[in-house]
Amino acid sequence: MSKLLLDVKGLHAGYGRAEVLSNLSLNLPEGAVVTVIGPNGAGKSTTLNALMGVLPAKGQVLLNGEDISSLGLEERVMKGLALVPEKRELFTTMSVVDNLILGGYRPMRLGQQDWREGLDKVYALFPRLKERREQLAGTLSGGERQMLAVGRALMAQPRVLMLDEPSLGLAPLVVKEIFRIVARLRDTGVSILLIEQNARAALEVADYGYVLETGEIGLQGPANELARDPRVIETYLGAAKKSA
Repeated sequence: MSKLLLDVKGLHAGYGRAEVLSNLSLNLPEGAVVTVIGPNGAGKSTTLNALMGVLPAKGQVLLNGEDISSLGLEERVMKGLALVPEKRELFTTMSVVDNLILGGYRPMRLGQQDWREGLDKVYALFPRLKERREQLAGTLSGGERQMLAVGRALMAQPRVLMLDEPSLGLAPLVVKEIFRIVARLRDTGVSILLIEQNARAALEVADYGYVLETGEIGLQGPANELARDPRVIETYLGAAKKSA
């Protein structure tokens, strides 16, 4: 059985007095893709922001057995958490390669002399970024921006890569490519926590899934079983109708 890399217990988080997450618990084994699906407003992005230390939260967050609950954002990054936010947050007036180099902050700070070799790995994963390495990030297409955001996060050599709605706003063909890349990352040993509204695509690539409903886990199980669960199918179709 794989080692538990991320272990979240009894997480409470919200904005001001409004609690969004209520007693949320989830696990991410090493080398796995775990997805959290659910409709808009269920608390999916709040979950990642709380795990990253962007939002104040109560509960316990263990990374590789170490309690990081009291650590701030930068300390969590240094411990090995990386988040690709929904809005990608690229430095649009900087080149593709400079965005990637900034992503190498963690291994550089840790004194890893070979951290620049990460560029070759990112370019192997995303050949289009290599072609456009001198181009300004702000001139990229939506799919290329998502690739750059993921590539920049990978430059940090994270233990856990957290993806917030990577398919959002992308054309169907680009979405397929993004999820193919997620599968390839898992095959190379990257552990991924994937937040998605596109339940079908997420469950196809994930090993295990959680269904988040108004801040609480409604269902959980192996991804292939959840994909066949009538309640999940109904939730998925309901979400599709709402967004249509």
